[in-house]
Amino acid sequence: SASCWSRLHPVNMFNSYNVKFHHSKALTSPYPGSHIERSQVPEDKVGWLTEWKEYNPVEYTAKSVLAGPSWADPQINDEGFSPKFNERDGEVERKSLNGLYVVENGRPRNPMGRTGLTGRGLLGRWGPNHAADPVVTRWKRDGSGNKVVHPVSGKNILQFVAIKRRDCGEWAIPGGMVDPGEKITATLKREFEEEALNSLQKSPEEKAKLEKQLQKLFSQEHLVVYRGYVDDPRNTDNAWMETEAVNYHDETGETMDNLPLEAGDDAGVVKWVDISEKLELYASHSYFIKLVTEKRGAHWSEDPGSECHE
Repeated sequence: SASCWSRLHPVNMFNSYNVKFHHSKALTSPYPGSHIERSQVPEDKVGWLTEWKEYNPVEYTAKSVLAGPSWADPQINDEGFSPKFNERDGEVERKSLNGLYVVENGRPRNPMGRTGLTGRGLLGRWGPNHAADPVVTRWKRDGSGNKVVHPVSGKNILQFVAIKRRDCGEWAIPGGMVDPGEKITATLKREFEEEALNSLQKSPEEKAKLEKQLQKLFSQEHLVVYRGYVDDPRNTDNAWMETEAVNYHDETGETMDNLPLEAGDDAGVVKWVDISEKLELYASHSYFIKLVTEKRGAHWSEDPGSECHE
């Protein structure tokens, strides 16, 4: 759950002995967009180091992936398909942000353990599927332009641009997949424009104006808050989500105040949301948002004991 993620200290994210933390959403059924039920994986059997000869996961790859769109790999046994796992494969990045992963019988193995499902599900790539999550923030201000302080914690309240996803109805960071050959900085900016500013529906003139305004925000110093594996409901034993979550902070509010938020692409709604531990967000997004509040010294919890200190 989101609250489970929010209590994690970053050190746990990469601790292979704490595998139970890594998979909660990646074990849920039915698999998104289907009636497919995952094989049940007990908590003590998630890690690959635990022997489990009876493990018999369900095989599933969505028809939309098997149709062979440009963003998807062919099937592993297709003639002429010989992916270079754990390295840059032409324009496709097959390296994991978490280091080397095992390839077994020609298939990459999820580094965080069993999920009860093999194949690719809804994911296009075998192995890591790279995404980028731009966390755009500003301070909450009152009518006079003063920062709003939380009455209990005494810390300033931070807001971020959130979208409501069309596919599952959950609130999320307006991120998306890295295109082959695309730099992560370009993905972060493009996804924010498409999902939070509806740039795909704008005229070339309007788009150029947006680009100019955003350039100031996206070219300033930014904060990489997380790089690595994501506990995502689409993950399988052979395909998984990884992301780079980056915070772009508008300290004065001047840049973002002049940008009209408008939902586009995969977003149904877009708005500024006050940040606190009460947020329930898609996949691991609550965890990324919590890291931003820690770095910025902003309000997160009304309970001082729940704050994580590095």
